[in-house]
Amino acid sequence: MALAPDPDRDLLLERDVDVTPDLVWAAWTQPEHLKRWFAPLPYTTPECEIDLRPGGLFRTVMRSPEGETFDNVGCYLAVVENERLVFTSVLGPSYRPSGETDLPFTAVITLEPTGSGTRYSALAMHGTPEVAKRHDEMGFHEGWGIALDQLVAVAKEL
Repeated sequence: MALAPDPDRDLLLERDVDVTPDLVWAAWTQPEHLKRWFAPLPYTTPECEIDLRPGGLFRTVMRSPEGETFDNVGCYLAVVENERLVFTSVLGPSYRPSGETDLPFTAVITLEPTGSGTRYSALAMHGTPEVAKRHDEMGFHEGWGIALDQLVAVAKEL
């Protein structure tokens, strides 16, 4: 199911990468791998918890170079191995509304095989244009792009 991005409320990063969907999937779904790439350097991800199922926990802790930490708790909405991963910051585990996020969005990660690589798509869906603009101004494209480069480097080592 392809989603058409709303240009007012959504942000999209698409790129062809030279690693296969199964390696991208492993980097996204195994905490020991995700911690190595998820935050754009010099930020780090010292903690990650994954319960890889619809309704399951997706939690990361990001740390700034100054030592400030950001605990992000979300919920998986859809899990289709090697193809699609959907999670949201709006719900916690078991689809329980969290109401605790500063940046409410739903992410749709789509992986499509392209010969020896993957067409990678990260769609960040927001409820309002204002939240999308704030996410964009926080550096969505740069940050998620750097993180994708880091993911590819990690995936090549798997």
